[in-house]
Amino acid sequence: MGQIDVGTPEISPVAAPALFNFKREMLAVLPSLRAFAVSLARRHDKADDLVQETVMKAWGKQESFQPGTSMRAWLFTILRNEFYSQMRRKGRELPDPDGVFAGNLATHPEQYGKLDMADFKAALDTLPDDQREAIVLIGASGFSYEEAAEIAGVAVGTIKSRVNRARVKLQELLAVDGESDYGPDETSRPLVNKAFPGR
Repeated sequence: MGQIDVGTPEISPVAAPALFNFKREMLAVLPSLRAFAVSLARRHDKADDLVQETVMKAWGKQESFQPGTSMRAWLFTILRNEFYSQMRRKGRELPDPDGVFAGNLATHPEQYGKLDMADFKAALDTLPDDQREAIVLIGASGFSYEEAAEIAGVAVGTIKSRVNRARVKLQELLAVDGESDYGPDETSRPLVNKAFPGR
């Protein structure tokens, strides 16, 4: 995604530190905001447009942000609301993506990680939108259940239920019983352990 220029409006010297902090905090959230946008829009170009729109809206509404609260949760909420507003305006589902939101998650040695991630991405794409959104907010974005519920505009119990159903479905689709089901198989594991001690 190209650099987003949010500009610098005319401000008094007294307001400058607060504005600088707002801009710095907002820019720090952009990578995780984009990952969430890709998980919703399911296309990188659409996700970039969504992030751009979110940043512009946040910049225009910065007076409504309450210092001391979570900038990350505030931006995620704006992005989510913008996404569903666009969906309602278009009146149709967006097409399936060519890429994935989670390409930068930590993995086993690369060749196994790529296979695991491809399988995970395919399984994630089969989840209902609400379950996929919930597990991305909790699992990939690191929000608490309370924060995720606020972002999604639902009760905490609803988020917990969606995450639980998503996890069960992903385990079923990926035939996962535990952490050992990821990475090298039984035949190649001794070779990997020898090459990467401690794994």
